[in-house]
Amino acid sequence: MTNGLTHDIHRAATWSLVLSVLMIAAGALAIALPMIAGVAVTAIAAYLLIFSGVLHLALAWRGGRPAAVLWETLLGVVYGATGVYMLWNPLLGLESLTLAVAIYLWLAGVLEVILSDRLRPAPGTWWMLFNGIITLVLAVGIAVTWPASAAWVIGTIVGIRMLFSGIARLMFSTAVRRLVR
Repeated sequence: MTNGLTHDIHRAATWSLVLSVLMIAAGALAIALPMIAGVAVTAIAAYLLIFSGVLHLALAWRGGRPAAVLWETLLGVVYGATGVYMLWNPLLGLESLTLAVAIYLWLAGVLEVILSDRLRPAPGTWWMLFNGIITLVLAVGIAVTWPASAAWVIGTIVGIRMLFSGIARLMFSTAVRRLVR
């Protein structure tokens, strides 16, 4: 490698290390304070819904036909109103997101079990079955404790994801830095 390219890669890997440490810290904080992290995720989702609602309203007038304009406008209002409601009532929004996650996990678990059955003679399908069962257990665990589980589910899941993403990024960045030395 050229010296300039090596320097650029080393610098990028250094910044990636810094980002990794910040992700690990944010993930640990989210796991330690899952309710606050969950409300923060709810607020982000609410702002995204409001933004989407505004876009639907702005694009409604390009629908051409009156029926298309009407449906696009109604969709924009529903998105925007849902986002505003979630900002006004972040705990209810968090409960809704938690229920949505439980439903998603249940559907994913059922599909994983079905897929493992369909692919049964293939090697490794027991892992798919195991993953499906664990996913179903997690979904049921969240659902039967809902709405109380809203206090920890979203924040903990986001925290775990950030923590492990940070660790993976840290390991990758460290390996890249070693290669370019």
